[in-house]
Amino acid sequence: MSEKVAIILAAGMSSRMNTKLPKVLHEVCGRPMLAYVIDACRNAGIQKLYIIVGYGKEQVIHYFNSDKDITWVEQKEQKGTGHAVLCCKEHLAGFDGDTLILCGDGPLIRAETLSTLIEKHQREISSATLATAILNEPMGYGRIIRDSYGNIQGIVEEADCTPEQKSIKEVNPSYYCFKNKVLFEALSKITPNNVKNEYYLTDALRLIIEAGHKVLAVTAVAAQDAMGVNSRQQLSEAGKIMQRRIQDRLMKAGVTIVDPPNTWIDARAQIGQDTVVEPFTYIHGRVKIGVGCRIGPFAYVREGTVIGNDVVLGVFTEVKNSQLSDGVRARHLSYIGDSELGKNADIGAGAITANFDGKSIQRTKIGDGVFVGPGSVLIAPIEVPARMQIAPGSAVSSENIKQ
Repeated sequence: MSEKVAIILAAGMSSRMNTKLPKVLHEVCGRPMLAYVIDACRNAGIQKLYIIVGYGKEQVIHYFNSDKDITWVEQKEQKGTGHAVLCCKEHLAGFDGDTLILCGDGPLIRAETLSTLIEKHQREISSATLATAILNEPMGYGRIIRDSYGNIQGIVEEADCTPEQKSIKEVNPSYYCFKNKVLFEALSKITPNNVKNEYYLTDALRLIIEAGHKVLAVTAVAAQDAMGVNSRQQLSEAGKIMQRRIQDRLMKAGVTIVDPPNTWIDARAQIGQDTVVEPFTYIHGRVKIGVGCRIGPFAYVREGTVIGNDVVLGVFTEVKNSQLSDGVRARHLSYIGDSELGKNADIGAGAITANFDGKSIQRTKIGDGVFVGPGSVLIAPIEVPARMQIAPGSAVSSENIKQ
């Protein structure tokens, strides 16, 4: 098998989204769009990524700064997809393998699709292979042009399509695999001969076909997966699709989600077998929930929370950046923030941890078997010893505990 690298296009500003944030950093179910594309590449066996950045490059690079398999390449002037790929010329000048090219604003991409694309490309010894999609409403996408034998003849961007070409339903969702040397030879010859006066990657494909190289198009991209995000409306739709995928994955793993349309779970959350998630629950960030818990309804579980087994979080309970041991109960209207709760601790209705003193966040430690009465306030920093009972309506500080 040939060595593989990927080029991910992530330099766009996206005027249609009316945003100051780099387009690829807009989140889908808690993660930037670009993160999903990176993960798909890695899961398809690609070990080296070249990411093209431009607008807001500092923010994008900072977010993924710890990722050692990424080489950042700047596109100083945005002159189209072909020009963006050419920015990698020096990095890939001696590379003799296969190069995938993908867009950073396609969060619905799947590793399985990339694996299919790569396998077809390498098995058929193709110079260029595309993964295409069939859409009932293809507006906005480049159309796949085939001859009467079904061989691909090229791609026409919608802005350049004739009325007849606009009726074609097979589209280009921008999943490409090229022999690297063939790719850059063609890119060196393209000119900005189109409506937008840009250098199109699709023109390089046309030149590869005209040179007599073998080019294939495999219809491997599900219609749902083909959607790129170019507006806030599409961002919202992508989020809904991704949320269904997240919940389907959890339910297959043994989690009960009582009312999926009225539940939101972050892509980074982990939930154990036989846990029940009740309606109107919101789980955000890197959250870990154990086995056999009951969460909700109307629960809010936030970033950094780790919940043990057999824990109950009831109606309007919020937990943030806390560790809850096995058997904890917090059934009603409680706030648990920056806290550590021991086994079988029981938090009464309306009890809260006061974790912010006006200047900094403080932590609360609650021992095994502690009962915190309804309406109580634990003023951090505080450590409540095991099996202590706190009377309803108490305001408890470290000084009270010592007395």
